[in-house]
Amino acid sequence: MQGDIRIGVSGWTYAPWRGAFYPKGLPQKRELAYASSAFRTIEINGTFYGMQTPDAFAHWADETPEDFIFAVKGSRYITHMRRLKDCMVPLANFFASGVLRLGPKLGPILWQFPPNFHFKEERLAEFLAMLPHDAEAASALARKHDDRLKARAWLRAKDCPPLRHAIEIRHESFVDPAFTALLRKHDVALVCADTVEWPLLMDTTSDFVYCRLHGSEKLYHSAYDAAALDRWSRRVAAWSQGKPMTDGRFIEKRQANRKPRDVFVYFDNTDKLHAPEDARSLMARLGQTRPGPTQNDIAA
Repeated sequence: MQGDIRIGVSGWTYAPWRGAFYPKGLPQKRELAYASSAFRTIEINGTFYGMQTPDAFAHWADETPEDFIFAVKGSRYITHMRRLKDCMVPLANFFASGVLRLGPKLGPILWQFPPNFHFKEERLAEFLAMLPHDAEAASALARKHDDRLKARAWLRAKDCPPLRHAIEIRHESFVDPAFTALLRKHDVALVCADTVEWPLLMDTTSDFVYCRLHGSEKLYHSAYDAAALDRWSRRVAAWSQGKPMTDGRFIEKRQANRKPRDVFVYFDNTDKLHAPEDARSLMARLGQTRPGPTQNDIAA
């Protein structure tokens, strides 16, 4: 038995990719269709920066293959501006904005904390307790939205899978067993984030693993060489197969019971065009193939 492995990139709208990863002359409106033909998952970045609309989510779902899954980045208004304080209504707005319209293509929801955000157990516990873990709970939360939405609220939860959440930390104060205990209690994954200066932690706290590879030498820039990709391939295989994975830094000396886990890996070293090639190289090491673009993916 083995968990599902999905490898992709963070975002898809990058001008430097045009004429490089994207074929020269590919219409911008076809970029998502092209990228989703190469990868089984992609992170949506726009949800982090601003409120989206149900029509936007519907368009993204329509542009991608049936077996495709999006990871959705949670709003920075919640994590960076409100810093998890009094965020019931902002959370309701986030889910009412159309997230549920992705339906079966809704994958993990990523909550990224800023580098100057310290571990505060009580505040984090309150936030984690509010996160919905199924579509019905998300719909109920969305009904608490206010009038800040950019379009009519989307409250339907048809065909959505169970909701998964992952937390990406960027401060050493989170290296605390109380933190992983909280994540495990609320069934939330700790993001394994490879960066230049932020903690790279390997603890498993949910039934899936979420990795973000930002570039370990220069943030968002540096590529992963063959040795690094081989190392990540071994880690991903161990997680997915439920085998012991001891290669890395852990908060807890004794890890949770081993079991096969779904694994999501996103390359975020996008500034120097490395992400697509690194993602495809890791896929190849794990024996994964993708049909690639068809003429419909390329045509206007």
